Amino acid sequence: MTDFPFRIVGFDLDGTLLDTSGDLAAALNHALASAGRPTLSVEQVKPMIGGGARHMLAQGMAATGGCTDAELDVLQRRLLDHYQANIAVLTRPFPHAIDALDQLAARGVTLAVVTNKLEALARQILADLGLTDRFAAIIGGDTMGLGNGKPSRLPIDAMVARCGGGRAAFIGDSIYDITAAHAAGLPAIACSFGFLMQPVEELGAELVIDSFAELIPALERLA
Repeated sequence: MTDFPFRIVGFDLDGTLLDTSGDLAAALNHALASAGRPTLSVEQVKPMIGGGARHMLAQGMAATGGCTDAELDVLQRRLLDHYQANIAVLTRPFPHAIDALDQLAARGVTLAVVTNKLEALARQILADLGLTDRFAAIIGGDTMGLGNGKPSRLPIDAMVARCGGGRAAFIGDSIYDITAAHAAGLPAIACSFGFLMQPVEELGAELVIDSFAELIPALERLA
């Protein structure tokens, strides 16, 4: 099929393609407990996800008493080590996500992931779930260099370039996702089922979907 309006569709990972909240909360709580802090519920952790591991850890520490940068350095390593060893215990694709990827591939769309998760961890989790081969580009929060993750447009520009160019759209659940897509000149779709830091209507996306079952029609409406 050649009449689909987008040649490239990119996805955020945490809270968009994958429900990683259980494993991320477990890793954060491991770090918190090692510092003598109370643990947090998955629902408390969800709004902390999206800006990368250090951002999540800093918010977790702030919620339990605050910390110094030196403490963050130590605890970030503990968090990442625990997460890497338990990266896909509870993590699963959101409902209908795989079907949506299949439908896009059948339409000849090139798929990509752009996440603020470290690239190595993104590749590990996609490999563990058997999803790696679906994506022509996998770009992490460190791929473009320190400080150049979303909301910078650089990883979105790299996604388009690595996928061969053409009209692209981006799917995400945070202000980082929508801001980066718009900065790169791409339309964006927000997921109401993601790890929202604010009401989904405030993200500024062109469209909002409540399920991946709505993705193909939503992309067609953006034409």
